Amino acid sequence: MSQPFYITTPIYYVNAEPHLGHAYTTIVADVASRFHRLAGDEVRFQTGTDEHGDKIAQAAAKQGVTPQQYADQISGKFRHLWPELHISNDKFIRTTDPDHKKVVTSILQKVYDAGDIYFAKYGGHYCVGCERFLTEHELVDGKCPDHGTVPVYQEEENYFFRMSNYTEQLKAHIEANPDFIRPERYKNEVLSMLEQGLEDLCISRPKSRLTWGIDLPFDPEYVTYVWFDALINYLTGLGWPEGDNLAKFWPGAQHLIAKDILKPHAIFWPTMLMALARAEGRPAQDYLYQHLNVHGYWNVEQAKMSKSLGNVVRPLELAEIYGVEAFRYFLLRDMSFGLDSSFSEQALVERYNSDLANDLGNLFSRVLNMLHKYREGVVPRPGPEQPEDAELAKLGEAVLDEYWRENQRFAFHKALASVWSLIGAANKYVVVSEPWALAKDPELAPRLDRVLHDLCQLLAKVAVMIRPVMPLTAEKMAGVLGLGRVEAGMLLSMRQEGDLLTPGTQTHQPPALFPRIDTKKVQAKAAKAEQKAETKPEPPKPAEETEQISIEQFGQVKLKVATVLMAERIPKADKILKLTLDAGEEEPRTVVAGVAQHYAPEELVGLQVVIVANLKPAKLRGITSQGMVLAAVGTDGLCVVSPRKPTPPGSPVR
Repeated sequence: MSQPFYITTPIYYVNAEPHLGHAYTTIVADVASRFHRLAGDEVRFQTGTDEHGDKIAQAAAKQGVTPQQYADQISGKFRHLWPELHISNDKFIRTTDPDHKKVVTSILQKVYDAGDIYFAKYGGHYCVGCERFLTEHELVDGKCPDHGTVPVYQEEENYFFRMSNYTEQLKAHIEANPDFIRPERYKNEVLSMLEQGLEDLCISRPKSRLTWGIDLPFDPEYVTYVWFDALINYLTGLGWPEGDNLAKFWPGAQHLIAKDILKPHAIFWPTMLMALARAEGRPAQDYLYQHLNVHGYWNVEQAKMSKSLGNVVRPLELAEIYGVEAFRYFLLRDMSFGLDSSFSEQALVERYNSDLANDLGNLFSRVLNMLHKYREGVVPRPGPEQPEDAELAKLGEAVLDEYWRENQRFAFHKALASVWSLIGAANKYVVVSEPWALAKDPELAPRLDRVLHDLCQLLAKVAVMIRPVMPLTAEKMAGVLGLGRVEAGMLLSMRQEGDLLTPGTQTHQPPALFPRIDTKKVQAKAAKAEQKAETKPEPPKPAEETEQISIEQFGQVKLKVATVLMAERIPKADKILKLTLDAGEEEPRTVVAGVAQHYAPEELVGLQVVIVANLKPAKLRGITSQGMVLAAVGTDGLCVVSPRKPTPPGSPVR
């Protein structure tokens, strides 16, 4: 009997809109959940948003809205994007949900009563981006390794979780369960952290500094620290402490994360679960998840995708151009799970034309067209088996076994590669068998029946196996083949019973599954972008050749610090953005800035910039621009000028 399968994504922090990294993680979870449904397992798939903490409160204040209103806005964008990418989650959870707040409060109280939470004064290196204190071991050249910023030394009284008490217990569990964290490289990374020793974890913020959070049940003057709140969502979604889903699904819990949040999920979370088990007098094994599955980064132009570099890929833009199915296939096929991978539009197009248009699309079209031409679209009863038929059938069985095994291990790229090896073998089988030649000789009709029968059966199996990644394509193929819908448990039936189509099944005329894309246009676009990137700006004129101005003339230019409250795209304008700025004035001011090719709108929200405040207003694309944002242009592109330290909006620049 199979074990119910529970897959979770991280709950995404609502300080930025959805991008390629969010899409990849959630699509992977969707693919895993669809595979397990096909395998006959009972499945629950949860995703959601993380909505408390310093950064959310700050972003809301800058936009002049409440934290709840801000969280509603960004959380809504995640919720609405997932159906567009054919993601079929069972639960969308928010940390502002009333039931989640209740669960967090209850768990905090249990762990506190058991003596694993204490009050103390602490000073340390606090990273605003990570929203946590960093140890000396974690700093790289005195900076946060993830954000590249110098942490702020902060000292205050807070509540702490005795995480250090669970160091050896966690280490022992990982060593006894080698696939607890996978792939192996991340298990080794976590063991290295444990060898250095764990510090206790700060789990609160005083309300004098932050009110946007869940109150500590044992001290109403403090709110819960974001990780001790966010991670508990995985239990909330199953109805902790006594929900039916908890008993059913938690033993098979699979967490899916990107490697940047390895420590919270591989150390904070299991030690929290151990403490909860201890507080309830239960074995730690009752609460520990089954696997933590960790994937790498998508790199764009050889650099990690990030807002600050201006290389964020927006999933819907590419999905709208090339189709959601092709987009999903590319992401799963081109990233070796656990390793970093490079993303480019040109690579997506090449994969589309090679794998989808040439291999799968052509095979489907050829087989169905021949079936309609030679057998009126009816799947024939097979004739005697020949060695090449047996060889193709044997390969099909081996591929199904490999596909099953690799999907269980989250090696989706290998599972897809195995399916495409079968598609490639089928294309060769068509060439070797020559159905068009067989159709000319009535005495060879039984041979033609065997070839067409086996190819139709193979296509039906391919339709089932690609369904987790390309659900609509799979359903389209199944409908044309007369298979009907691809149902839950059908993959298990394939392993147990073999063929899916009954001889005599009536098929339909095949559509073009994946029309080829004109690669010349895409290559020309890529070449133009590369040429633009390599073109260096002209060096400035030497000082002696530059017209000089007096100090009085320069004094007429009023420069101010401003904070970006909102950033919006302008219809039919690909170079400029509309910015709403807090310049320390009674009303926000609007500035149109030519930064759209270097910054996504969400990257600018909250950023402090320098503006020319007394520039004469000008109309651009129907928008009155009240100033100019200063930016530097270097060999790596454009970078807006920003103060090194937070500065009150309206501060003069001298």
